[in-house]
Amino acid sequence: MSTTILVAVTDIFFYTKVRDALRPQGYTLERIRSQDEVAGKTASASPAALILNMNDLAIDAFTALETLQADPALRSLPILAFANHEETDTWRRAKELGVTKIVSRNEFSARTRELVEDIIANSGQQSPVRSAPNAEG
Repeated sequence: MSTTILVAVTDIFFYTKVRDALRPQGYTLERIRSQDEVAGKTASASPAALILNMNDLAIDAFTALETLQADPALRSLPILAFANHEETDTWRRAKELGVTKIVSRNEFSARTRELVEDIIANSGQQSPVRSAPNAEG
């Protein structure tokens, strides 16, 4: 069985980092390239986690998080986000909107696979998001 990770990262440098870190480990990546794809792909892909660039130019990360929080079936999705380390307001707001873990861009680049595996393991989520019995955030 393949584990699907949604990747809401349009920056090619960071997407390549994700691809190179996760595909060799057997993960399937489903890329989100626009704001319009956030809800649909999250609901249809049964992902184990979402990776979100808080500074993405094509996807408004806060709107994406609000969309996920509005759907009880998606609230429990583990989310790994990354942002510039100086943006303390971004980090605070991301946590308020349900991000499981937020890290600096440098840490994300250096430890992508370990960070993804950590949020999946610590979420207690063994099945796809749609069948999660508990929608607590």
